[in-house]
Amino acid sequence: MGEVSKGWLNGLAGVAIFSGSLPATRVAIAGFDPVFLTAARAAIAGILALILLGMQRSGRPSSRDMASLSTVALGVVVGFPLLSALALQYITAARSLVFIGLLPLSTAIFGVIRGRERPRPAFWLFALLGSACVAGFALAQDADASWRGDVLMLGAILTCGYGYAEGGRLSRHMGGWEVISWALVLSLPFMAVISIVTHPQSWQQIGLPAWIGLGYVSLFSMLIGFFFWYRGLAQGGIAAVGQLQLLQPFMGLALAAALLGESVSGAMMAATIAVVACVAGARIFARK
Repeated sequence: MGEVSKGWLNGLAGVAIFSGSLPATRVAIAGFDPVFLTAARAAIAGILALILLGMQRSGRPSSRDMASLSTVALGVVVGFPLLSALALQYITAARSLVFIGLLPLSTAIFGVIRGRERPRPAFWLFALLGSACVAGFALAQDADASWRGDVLMLGAILTCGYGYAEGGRLSRHMGGWEVISWALVLSLPFMAVISIVTHPQSWQQIGLPAWIGLGYVSLFSMLIGFFFWYRGLAQGGIAAVGQLQLLQPFMGLALAAALLGESVSGAMMAATIAVVACVAGARIFARK
């Protein structure tokens, strides 16, 4: 199997893990304050990352890489989790899919800027069509809008797209697991302090679902998923593999159907087929 194909498989594994992030966040904020949730998930993942780096005896990144790792931390450790958690106080998880559909496009644009990738014009056509499919499907399912929630989700998408592109660029010479681990370690002191300051006054009132949601976003969304995701971006190209994120909303809905017994509509099936076709097209025309 070629390096690019491996990149797509790793990217798909990462997207599958990330597909549970927004539903888990939605469940978690029912019991935790969004600021505490953001800090706690990063602090828990940061402690695990610190242990992992120690076990692997990983060398300290260069000062130049440290600067880039700081921007990764701001984008994927702080920016997206915090802004999306705040947004979900005003909008539904279904409406957030409108913006998740724009994340692959955001990643591709920053991949061109930071990763110096040059996809063919046809790639951008499929990328735009894919984003339109996801956003159109989400809008058709949920029209409950809030300008505060929409602005917060737009900010989340921009910061996350930059963090993905920068992390993918660093992974070309650092390794995906090291990139996210060092980004988490850099943010650990700040996130630990925020977690302590904003912790709930009473732990007894927090239900089991909220704890499960916190556990998922800490271990999987914040750490393990990035092992696969950043490696995939480095192997297959930031702009190209980034289009796999178009599948994330539909994977999330499929999980809801499998685990919660929710129905799968014909519109969802049609939109999924259209998105898969767009991802396939982007895969073909990703590189010159």
